[in-house]
Order: sequence, then structure tokens, then C-alpha cells
Amino acid sequence: MASVRRELPAGTVTFLFTDVEGSTRLLHELGAEGYAQALAEHRRIVREACAEQGGVEVDTQGDAFFFAFPTAPGAIAAASTFTESLACGPISVRVGLHTGTPFLTEEGYVGGDVHRAARIAAAGHGGQVLVSASTSPLVELELTDLGEHRLKDLSAPERIYQLGDGDFPALKSLYRTNLPIPATPFLGRERELGEVIELLSADARLLTLTGPGGTGKTRLALQAAGSASEAYPDGVFWVPLAPLRDPALVLATAGQMLGSKNGLAEHIQDKSMLCLFDNFEQVVEAAPELAALLADCPKLDVLVTSRERLRVSGEQTYPVPPLAESDGQALFLARARAVEPSFVTSEAVRELCLRLDELPLALELAAARTALFSPEQLLDKLSQRLDLLKGERDADPRQQTLRATIEWSYDLLSEDEQRLFARLAVFAGGCTYEAAEEIAGADPDTLQSLIDKSLVRKRDAKSGPRYWMLETIREYASERLEESGETEDLRRRHAEHFLHLAEEAEPHVREDSEEWVDKLDVDHDNLRAAFDVLEQSAEGELALRLAGALSRFWYLKGHFAEGVRRLEGALLYEAAPLPIRAKALTGASVVALNVGDMSTARLRAEQALELYHVLDDAWGVAYTTMMVGNAHSEGGDVAGAAPFFEESVARFRDLGDEQFTIIATTNLAWAVGELGDYEREKGLHEANLRQARALGNRRLEGYALGQLAFFARKEGRLDDAASMYKQSIRLVHEVEDHLELAIDLGRFAAVLADQGRGRPAARLVASSEALTKQIGAQTPWWAARRNEETRAIIRSQLDARALAEAEEQGAKLSLDEAVTLALES
Repeated sequence: MASVRRELPAGTVTFLFTDVEGSTRLLHELGAEGYAQALAEHRRIVREACAEQGGVEVDTQGDAFFFAFPTAPGAIAAASTFTESLACGPISVRVGLHTGTPFLTEEGYVGGDVHRAARIAAAGHGGQVLVSASTSPLVELELTDLGEHRLKDLSAPERIYQLGDGDFPALKSLYRTNLPIPATPFLGRERELGEVIELLSADARLLTLTGPGGTGKTRLALQAAGSASEAYPDGVFWVPLAPLRDPALVLATAGQMLGSKNGLAEHIQDKSMLCLFDNFEQVVEAAPELAALLADCPKLDVLVTSRERLRVSGEQTYPVPPLAESDGQALFLARARAVEPSFVTSEAVRELCLRLDELPLALELAAARTALFSPEQLLDKLSQRLDLLKGERDADPRQQTLRATIEWSYDLLSEDEQRLFARLAVFAGGCTYEAAEEIAGADPDTLQSLIDKSLVRKRDAKSGPRYWMLETIREYASERLEESGETEDLRRRHAEHFLHLAEEAEPHVREDSEEWVDKLDVDHDNLRAAFDVLEQSAEGELALRLAGALSRFWYLKGHFAEGVRRLEGALLYEAAPLPIRAKALTGASVVALNVGDMSTARLRAEQALELYHVLDDAWGVAYTTMMVGNAHSEGGDVAGAAPFFEESVARFRDLGDEQFTIIATTNLAWAVGELGDYEREKGLHEANLRQARALGNRRLEGYALGQLAFFARKEGRLDDAASMYKQSIRLVHEVEDHLELAIDLGRFAAVLADQGRGRPAARLVASSEALTKQIGAQTPWWAARRNEETRAIIRSQLDARALAEAEEQGAKLSLDEAVTLALES
């Protein structure tokens, strides 16, 4: 064995993995003897081709090969040779190549490059050779760029190339998911991972991974969800619940993650999907609602992590055990070497892992201390602490150990570090440095020290770095905060800070600033916590201010149900000054409109309009006049809506607000067109287009082009209509207005149908409706009417089977794929 290892190439190495596709099917078709002969011939061909190019056989398992090559051109030449040779035979292999600089030991290669190559191969199909981004620049052959793909190891997206231009099915990668990318590799747990995946593939539609905090439930669940993704063609979605305390928000939060607008069950229906609800223990009262969701959605499976069982019918539990001894040591070493690369293992490491009961969180906390203490010192100090600390008699021993580990880490902190550690517990879902500084008195050195000790973690967001705690650690920090006597003051400062943030963001959000919307979105859990504090302390006016300031944010992000509940609850406080109340009434009208409650939408808009008249607030009057019109029009009363739109346009024009003049005019133009005055509608849209271009507003320019393309189609100018729709699609795609983009795709489908291009038209109609649902919206009645008219045209061009196939394909298109289809049609 040692001589074989000495032959392995070192330095920069290209790995090649192969695997036989459909081996079980082949065994059944060829019989045992025939399959054995075919397999032997396949092995001869692969080995000869690889040996010719200097490849060394590292491992063989069943019908899979692992080769290492000193050069990338040699590896790809070998792959090309044996795939061509196998093409005429019964056996077809998938192949993956990846180049890296792995660490070579007496036992073989060590490092992530090996796993990367294997994962790339597993994503392909028989006869397909996949090449990683690190290998592609090293070969002279022309490769086909397949784009970026997330592999099932939950790593960051990997750009993958294909040898040749063969036509294969989509790669078996994670393409409909929001599973987070873990900061560290998945280590060990192979047995547990296999058992969880097996339970998911069986009849366990509700599988709960249980165990105390720190046992690695979340990491195991994420890995299992990623590995099982191929069984769920409609996606795998992660729903983090750690920051929530209100059980009523569980399904609403899940709806936001999945893009649901009119109820989670209605959105999922018969989709084949897996949802991972993470940290369910603090909202366990929502378990019956989860069970009801499963009953309503026959192809939905649910994976839950919780410190306790949900105790509902149909639940299958899986207690997550501590790590195996070897896995625990591997985890400790990996984390210790991240702190100190030269860290060397010893017998003390093994004893330390045993004393920590192989709990992942406890191991990480101890490993973080290796920069300061040797393993022997760690073992000595930790042993003293664990001997002193005793939990309740009926407490889980592993929980006692974890608590002792956290407490030991806490006791080693300086006084300043302990103070900041406790204060940071006031944040839900993490915070920015500025918030930590203002509310908790953070300073760079102390915060960095807590990060170095693994008690606080850092992650990047669109709005900048954020600092957060694992929920288990945050709970311990909360206890320390309660003991400090600062809790009430900290929560008050927290609520005031986030009220100020919401009010500061409000004018920018009104202008649809993506930067400010992102700032609110990343702190949504803190905003919720601020609401809870204000409501619990009977601060009605402040709660109403916060609700009014956030109403536009709730609209833009689709948090309609939450907006209704918060706004309607805050409106019960009737003593607030009129401007605050008017703003909240306006927001209540907007969210009610989007959940389909037209009577409430109209009532709140009329109440707000009355207050704005009393306040002599000209902008408020203009806006709520438009909202009264919207309540009429979305309820089907277009004739009743038109006068309100006329008045709103005139008022915004008098105010000189060009942006909202265009928005109000868009509503008016649509209404007069519905009432039969097409010439006026066309003229208003033409004026909007000129004004939007003068303002440089791409979103409104796209709106106007999309409306005007309708007239080009109506007048028989189909090429002009197609060109205008493509311009509109490009513009709204650039500004990420996904709802308008989905509607434009449906409009463009009508033009394609008129041109006799039924297949792409059918795909775009289905894509339009699917994308609308994915972003949490409801197809407006007038758009649904147009889609049915388009389908009627398509039915004269395609038979029922061809139409169904095209629509099935269209419904599976991603947003970018749908845009590409439209622009290339």
C-alpha cells in the first residue's frame, strides 16, 4: 500500500471520478453474468485510457473509479477516450474532474478537493464529462459553460463546464433552494446522515430531529436536506425559527421563504417539496398548524429540528446522538487548526473530547481556546469546572455538559467581555456593529475578542457585516442579562433604536430604494422584537409610529399578513396624534388590499383620506385618493375607481411629484382603457414613457413600454409589440421588479401566440403564473383573463398533450431562464 501511495502525483493534481449510471437497471436487463462481463469490459477500457495519460488509480468501489492525474489535459484526454469507447456499449458512466493542491499523506489524499470532484461527478449523467472551474483554464479543448450550480454538499456555487456539446438533462444540483452555505465542512455523521435520508425517503412525512442545544441538529438536517434534494423537484427550503417567539408567525415566516401570498397550503398544493423548520422548540404551539399543512399538501415533506418532540400525529422522531469518538476528534482538530495551523493532536485531545461528550458546540468552544491554552491545560481547566457544576437531577447529562462548557467559557471572559456578551442577547437575528455600539456599548476590541472565542459569530449581508450568537449561547447570555438588572433599559434602547431606523428608512423606502429595503429586511426580527416590547409595555403611540413607518416595507417584501396584524393591533390605540394615525391607516389599506380584503382596504383608505383632509396634508390626500380608487378597481368596480384616479393624478401633478404622477397616471390609463377609451389610454402611457425617460426611472419606463406594446399588438404590429415587450422585460429585470416581470412574460406570450409560435407562448404563460406565485403575489383578474385568451389561441396550434408538456416545462423555468427564453424568442 505504501508503494502505491508513493506513486500518487503530488502538488497540483487533477482528480477524476467515474460512476456507472443505472447499474441496478442494467443488472436487471443483462442478468448477473451479462452485467459482470459488461462491467469487466468497462473497467478495462477506463483503466487503459487513464493509464495511457499517466493517471494513477487511487480507489475503486463497486462500479466507481477514482483516478489522480499529474496534468489536467491528461485527465480530460482520458475521459474523452473512454467515454467515446463506452458509447456503443451497454454501460454509460458519468465523469467529474476537478483540480486542486490536496495534502498527500501515507493514507492518501486529504482535503476538500477530493470531495469536490466526487460531487461534480455525481451531478452529471451517463456519457457526460463535467469539469470544474479550476480545471477548465488548464485544458485547450473548448468546453460548454453550464453556469453556476450548488452541489449537494451545500458549498458555495461552483461554475461547471461540460466536455463537448452533447444534450443532457439538467444537472442534479440544488437549484430551487435557500439552504444556507455552512461556514465549515460537514465532518463525520455518515451513519446518522444515511439514517435521516433513509427516513425521508420512506413514509416519514414529518421527521423531527431532537436533542439538546449544541448537538448539531441543524447541521445534520441541512446536510440531509441537500443530499435528498433530487427527490423534491419543486425545491428544498429552509425556514429558520430561532428568532421567533410568536407561534402565529411560523407559517407566515415559511410563506415568506417560499414566496406565498394567499396562504402556504394554497401555494404548495401538490408540489413535491421539502421544508426544513429549524429551531421549533420555542414555537412548539404551532405544531398542530404544521400537521394541518401536511394534511393539505400531499407531496410536502417536513424536516424539523427541535429540543423536544412536536407531539402530533404522523411525527417520526430521530434523537441526534453525540458525535462518534473519531468524528469528535476530527471536528476538534479541524477547528483548532483553523485557529492555529500547527496544532498537533495528543492523547489530551481524545480525553478532552470524551469529557465534552462529543457535543459539536462544546468541541467548537473548547477548540477556540487553543490559541491560548494547550490541550492539557484545557483538559485541566474544563475538568475543574465540570466537576463543580451540577445540573438538576432530571436534566439531560449532555445538556449539563454543554451548559458547563458555555459557563466555563463565560467565566474566562474579562469583565468588559462578560458585560457585552450579556447585552448582545437583546438582539434577535443579529445586529450591525453600529447597533451593537449604540445599544450594547460595544467596542471593536471587545467584540473581536468574543468572535475569537466562538461566543459571537460574524456573517456578511447585503447591508454589511452582522454579528450574531447561536441560539443556545444567546439563551445563556439572556440569563446573564437578566441577572445584570439591565434588561428593561436595554430592551427600551433597542426598541427606540429600531423605531428610529424604520422612520429613517421610510422616505427612502417610499422611493423604492433597494438599499434601505435590504437594511430593514435583514433586521426584520429586531423590528419584530421592538414591536413586542412596545406592545407589552403599552406604548401604543410608539407602536403605531413603528407600524406606519414599516407599512411600505411590508408591502414591498410581501409581509401582508404580518402587516395586517400589526397595523390593526396598533390602530386600537386611538389617542395617537392624527398624522401618526393617518399613516397607519394608509398602510393598513395597502396590506388589506394585497390579502384580498377589499372592504377593509376601502374603509381604511377612506378613514385615512378623511384625516389627511383634516390635517391639510396634500401628499397624503393624493395618495389615499389613489388607494380608494385601487380598492374599487381590484374589487372589480373600474367605473367607480376612475374618478379617484383622475383626482389623484391632478393632485400629484399640482404637488410636482413626478414619480407618483406617473404611478397614478398608470392606474388612470388602465381604468379608462378598461372602460373603452383606448385612445386616451394610449396617450397617457405615451406621456408616461416620455416623462419616465426624462426622470431616468427605468422601472416606470418599463411599465410604460409594457402598456404601449399592448396597443402595437392590438393594431397588428406584432414585430413592434415583441420588440417593446423585450425592452420592457430587460428594464424591469434590471431593477428586479419580479411581479411586473412575471406579468410582462404573460403579455409577451400573447404576441407569440398571435405569431403562431404556440410552444414558447405556452411555456411563457405557465412561467408567468408560476413566477407570480413564487414571489408571493396573486395573478390579477385582468391578467388571468388575458392568459386564458392566450391559451385559447394556443389550443388552435398545439394538441392537448403538446400544450401540457410545454406548460409543464414553462412552470419549471427559473426567472433568468424565462427571461432568456423571452429575449431569444
